Amino acid sequence: MSEELLINVSPMECRVAVLDNGVLGEIYIERHHKLGLVGNIYLGTVVRVLPGMQAAFVDIGQSRTAFLHVNDMQREPRTTVKNTNQTSIDQVSTDKSVTPADSLAMTPPVVSAQTTDVATVVSKLIQHRLHEGQRILVQVTKDQLGSKGARLTTNISLPSRYLVYLPSSDHVGISQRIDGEEERTRLKTELTSLMQTVNLQGGLIARTAAERVPVEKLEEDIYYLVQLWRTICARRQEVKHHQSSELIYQELSLPLRSIRDLVHAGTEKVIIDNSQIYEQVRLFAEEFVPFVYDRIVHYSAEPALFDVHRVEEDLRDALKRRVDLKSGGYLIIDQTEAMTTIDVNTGSFVGGRSLEDTVYKTNLEATHAIARQLRLRNLGGIIILDFIDMQEQEHKDDILESLQQQLMQDYAKTNITQVSELGLVEMTRKRTRESLGQQLCEPCATCEGRGFVKTAETVCFEIFREIMRCARTYNAPKKFTVVAHAAVIDLLLTSEADTVAELEYLLGRVITFEVENLYNQEQYDIVLD
Repeated sequence: MSEELLINVSPMECRVAVLDNGVLGEIYIERHHKLGLVGNIYLGTVVRVLPGMQAAFVDIGQSRTAFLHVNDMQREPRTTVKNTNQTSIDQVSTDKSVTPADSLAMTPPVVSAQTTDVATVVSKLIQHRLHEGQRILVQVTKDQLGSKGARLTTNISLPSRYLVYLPSSDHVGISQRIDGEEERTRLKTELTSLMQTVNLQGGLIARTAAERVPVEKLEEDIYYLVQLWRTICARRQEVKHHQSSELIYQELSLPLRSIRDLVHAGTEKVIIDNSQIYEQVRLFAEEFVPFVYDRIVHYSAEPALFDVHRVEEDLRDALKRRVDLKSGGYLIIDQTEAMTTIDVNTGSFVGGRSLEDTVYKTNLEATHAIARQLRLRNLGGIIILDFIDMQEQEHKDDILESLQQQLMQDYAKTNITQVSELGLVEMTRKRTRESLGQQLCEPCATCEGRGFVKTAETVCFEIFREIMRCARTYNAPKKFTVVAHAAVIDLLLTSEADTVAELEYLLGRVITFEVENLYNQEQYDIVLD
């Protein structure tokens, strides 16, 4: 499969598109004023412990307190003591090799006096492990989604190009995407040996990119991760005690994360339309992903990068409920608070031989479209697939196998059930960030939340891109007049005023604004004067 990465950078946002054989497969968007939190490490403060939910709310300095469940906390050690009458013991002596994260939330073990050799049982209840005001080192695993705060864990993990370092674990694991048993055995053996050589405290997981990577590269990654963890520990010690929360470690920017996590041997090109980011990415790739260094290209032509590859058009289609299939069938995708439903319909496709054959072909084509839409729209959580009813079990098995095959290309973890008697397939897809619709749209005030419209901010950015497109196409205009909804104009004159001024300076043209009350929030016109 031919794959390309397109990195579009503007004053407002950064967007990364993954093209599979020229077709948009995934899109990542990061707005400069609203950076993602996943992977960030904070020294947070427990503000509330909820025994009934076995969870706690932790202040990490964001608009909403973050959520920490007891199952996302480190497992506590078990020790053995010998005592016949003692009903409680002193805390286990501190091991000097334990890192700051290892010692968080440690509580005194509870001992029963009924036997001579007593296993120390440490309470798993969160109220015995955390208390209000306690400072705790946590990592974000899920961004804020809607009204819910970020999801946290105390099991810190640090990714590099080939490995993931787990400071609080002794586990050595291999990515499930590495199939060969011989390669899995080699990686496990070499990682175990390297951990003993460098006396590494913690665990390691070999990522998919580690397949057939020489041991020297793995060793370099280990030294990098160890140094990074030491820096985090040092930073944690430097934080002032009066601060309620502090960012200890921030994940890489989206362009660098894309190079670290998305490129692989099948990536033919990485095309970047910003010279500054282009240089940053090349320096990063030269040190950490050298094989892709020569494939990084700077794009400076007149047509916008995403326009040339039809990414903007695909993005607009990805916000629609209906997805048309080539055969004439179509999908209807509805995202709700609880789940996402995808309905498969034959549409204008009438087939040729029989109804069963028509249904089978439509469902088979739908599996390809569904897998692509899940990645493109970043749909997560519970997903219900309503395939058209099929009578033959062989057809049902083929549809399920095809769906599983297509989802193997998905970076997010998925879990699929069997096809039910009603033709429904229940599945889950790991959700770590907002879906595309949640990022670009907001509930419509006119229809009281039954539908969505693009945010005023999204429309502003579309206007900026359209102005730049017009400036490249038409050289005569000396002034642009933007006619739009009042909310959009208000944002252009306040929050986005700096961007407007920067755009006027870059284009050498004046931009004026005019409110049109009859327009809805997504409507606008650009008049050339």
